[in-house]
Amino acid sequence: MIGRRTEITRLKKAYASKEAEFIVVYGRRRVGKTYLIRSTFEAENCRFLVCTGSKNGLLKKQLAHFAEAITKTFMAGISVKVPESWDEAFRLLTQLIDQEPNKKIVIFLDELPWLASRKSEILTSLDYYWNQYWSRNPKLKLIVCGSSASWLVKNIIYNQGGLHNRCTYELKLDPFTLAEVEEYFSSRHIKLNKNQILEIYMALGGIPYYLKYVEKGLTAHENIQHILFSKQAPLKDEFKKLFDSLFNNADAYIELIQLITEHKEGVTRTYLEKQAKKSSAGGRLTERLNQLKRTNFIESYLSWDKEKGEYYKVIDEFTIFYLTWLQPNKKETFTEDHWLKQSAKAQYKTWSGYAFEAICHKHVNQIINALKIKTAEKISSWRYFPKSINEAGTQIDLIIDRADDAITLCEIKYTDRPFSVTKEYARNIIQKELCFKEKTATKKQLFNVLISANGIKPNQYSITTFENVVTLEELFN
Repeated sequence: MIGRRTEITRLKKAYASKEAEFIVVYGRRRVGKTYLIRSTFEAENCRFLVCTGSKNGLLKKQLAHFAEAITKTFMAGISVKVPESWDEAFRLLTQLIDQEPNKKIVIFLDELPWLASRKSEILTSLDYYWNQYWSRNPKLKLIVCGSSASWLVKNIIYNQGGLHNRCTYELKLDPFTLAEVEEYFSSRHIKLNKNQILEIYMALGGIPYYLKYVEKGLTAHENIQHILFSKQAPLKDEFKKLFDSLFNNADAYIELIQLITEHKEGVTRTYLEKQAKKSSAGGRLTERLNQLKRTNFIESYLSWDKEKGEYYKVIDEFTIFYLTWLQPNKKETFTEDHWLKQSAKAQYKTWSGYAFEAICHKHVNQIINALKIKTAEKISSWRYFPKSINEAGTQIDLIIDRADDAITLCEIKYTDRPFSVTKEYARNIIQKELCFKEKTATKKQLFNVLISANGIKPNQYSITTFENVVTLEELFN
């Protein structure tokens, strides 16, 4: 098991408790939810029942799979009759639980949103048997899991009926960090330096399922070519499959993510309401934005001065990569050196800067630790929109507002070598600081920091412009 230390600790604490536990685990598809739960409980001396839902599966077939799980877990391979309803299925399960006076029992309903198909009534039955029987049994641990985070939040965590406030543990599983990807590759004897790992991360993100396609002995460029651009590329069609598996009316979500991806600096809700046709239909824009947030595709930010309200940015590296490089050329047959050729284009610089900024926002705790800031209160970004043609707009990538009467303004730059601060660039950073100070009227001490993958080339401008530099090495800590 790579990473997941906090999640494993919480699951084991729930398992060891002397009360019944109702655990909800969610996160985007392919992030490793099922692997985490199986790895944690299969080694325990317990009855571990696993039933996995099938997308668009017929009720009869879902119940047949549940009967198979009961047969395997409780009946030593002796087949049981397939229940005709979830009420009958849970009644049988309750009888078998009562016949186990000593062993703990873990019930794992994987992809519960798929089990809860229309007219299945599984939630009604789950409500009844949890409240009437299972919640009174200290040996029992119920785990429900799914990729549809909004469904689980709405129907389980914030259920307004009998399941209201019944969830005892809530776990959101995030993608791997850079350090966890490095650990994962090391466990598979894949020797890549941090720059190579970063390039793979910028294309695939921290999704374990995607990273398993990285091959030993190949460079980052060769792996990306193989995984995304070759004739048999395993992830070439993953984007559509991903959204189809996660969301009903996937086209509405794809439209929404495309609109947000087009703007590296982020977009406001007002913009999305005006531009989105499918996504705003039926007044479901808020729900769709929340679902994209809960599955780590986007993040919402408040501008530091809150002048423009909440705005949204795409932080999923695979999405940014696909919409930049694959979707515009999806009918194209790629050459064997296609990705190597792209790295020489201006578009590569734009994309890599976008992806690296998304990574920095995900690793903001590592940035704060690198800067030895103990008083961080609020993380945000800031943009100034000019009020006249005589003014220039400006943007600050990352702002760390501190409780010690200071604000750290972070500039994020991706280059494949130490970044060189020119006289013009230094002047631009000073102008940003002055603009921020004037337009926000802040009285706090301002510090300028550069976050640069490969550090900075010392010269007279770098010394006077930035108080500190955060490098790739520190993002891996």
